[in-house]
Amino acid sequence: MDKIRIGIVGYGNLGRGVQYASSQNPDTEIVAVFTRRDPASVKTVLPVKVEKYEDMKNYVGKIDVMILCGGSATDLPKQSAEVVSLFNIVDSFDTHAKIPEHFSAIDKAAKASAHVGAMSVGWDPGLFSLARIYFGASLADGNSYTFWGRGVSQGHSDAIRRIEGVEDARQYTVPVESALERVRKGENPELTTREKHTRECYVVAKEGADKARIEKEIKEMPNYFADYDTTVHFISKEELLRDHAGIPHGGLVLRSGKSAADNKFLMEFSLKLDSNPEFTSSVLVAYARAVYRLHKEGKTGAVTVFDIAPKYLSVLSEEEQRKQLL
Repeated sequence: MDKIRIGIVGYGNLGRGVQYASSQNPDTEIVAVFTRRDPASVKTVLPVKVEKYEDMKNYVGKIDVMILCGGSATDLPKQSAEVVSLFNIVDSFDTHAKIPEHFSAIDKAAKASAHVGAMSVGWDPGLFSLARIYFGASLADGNSYTFWGRGVSQGHSDAIRRIEGVEDARQYTVPVESALERVRKGENPELTTREKHTRECYVVAKEGADKARIEKEIKEMPNYFADYDTTVHFISKEELLRDHAGIPHGGLVLRSGKSAADNKFLMEFSLKLDSNPEFTSSVLVAYARAVYRLHKEGKTGAVTVFDIAPKYLSVLSEEEQRKQLL
């Protein structure tokens, strides 16, 4: 079996998860990790080369797909278009409001370099996006709803950590149970962003930091917290490590509607995850396989989960898929 040669850009929770996920996929191998930190300071969960970010150019022709594991706030807007000029890529960009411009930037760079760039891959955006499009197409007369949590959002936690004076942080997205219950009852309510979720932030401030300013910046942050009822708790590093060490998450996509004969339907797709980054990483590796196959077929440019047929994701052959899964 030919191995798909994968590189990892950035090595935090998501990068570690990609290593674990690759070890479960026999057709993939991790060639190297690329970091902006001192490579000697990066300890990987499984043995692999660690190189400087700027040295990835030396791996052209030696890596089939780069999986980008940086944050959506500041890393991916720059890195995705930059890296796709050298390699095929997969990223997990999750700032929903900025997806169109992120797609355009990758598409331009990928077409110029004859590469494939899969963007906004994960579970939301990603698998939940597929549920929304499948559910909406299957049940034309209805309303769709997405609820996240209760769980830790990696992207939102990262956005808080980028604020001056913040040492560490965890952000929990919490669904409003009364809103979810109304959907399941078939009421088809019109719900605002604020009515569906609340956000809880646990923040470790650096010594001497202005906590009032930090709280204000969090609550007013566009695309992340400004549209939600947000609670900020300042806690110690010890409390964070003791009470918030895990990274669980999950959520639901629902569509409630009816037929022309007035029969009611409820469609629901749910995830319950002990580890948000490890599950997201598993999805990224599957889409790295798809990107590898699409590139071999001559595809170039940016793609999303909407553009990639399910057959490209599976390690099974097309014949095996038809026999075992169809």
